[in-house]
Amino acid sequence: MKAMAVSAFKMHALREVDRVAKTRESLVVTKRGKALVRVVPYQQVASAPVPGKLAEALVFEKDIVSPLGSALWEASR
Repeated sequence: MKAMAVSAFKMHALREVDRVAKTRESLVVTKRGKALVRVVPYQQVASAPVPGKLAEALVFEKDIVSPLGSALWEASR
C-alpha cells in the first residue's frame, strides 16, 4: 500500500486515482505523517440483498415449555 502526503495528492489526484483503479492497490493519504484517508479501488456488489433469504435456516419450535418440563415454569413454587 502506497502512502502520499495530502499536498502531493492535491497536485496529482487524478493520476493517483487512475493508478489505484488500474493497479487495484490502495493509497493512504497522510497529513503531517498521520494517515488521513485511504483511497481504495471500487468493487462491484455481487447482488442486492433478498428479503427472506435465510427463512429456511431458522428453526421454529412449536412448544418451548415441554422440553424443560412444566415444573420449571411455575413461579409460585
